[in-house]
Amino acid sequence: MNRDAALELIKEVLADVVPGADPTALSPEENFRDTLEMDSLDFLNLVEALSGRTGLPLPEADYPSLNTLNGCADYIASHTSPA
Repeated sequence: MNRDAALELIKEVLADVVPGADPTALSPEENFRDTLEMDSLDFLNLVEALSGRTGLPLPEADYPSLNTLNGCADYIASHTSPA
């Protein structure tokens, strides 16, 4: 998956996991967990949804890489095969 596709997927999943959230209003380096006031269960739902949609295992040790749109997109793009 390329980075642009990963970014779109993340925005879709964020919108599903956090009702009323507008992922398009987030800046790429903004910590969306803080901005969207996601609790740990919301974040876990995001991780599980991303894992399910990408087929990637997302270990807890990598969660810090998944807190911003850029970090999450870079992580997914670098861990999946180009599509």
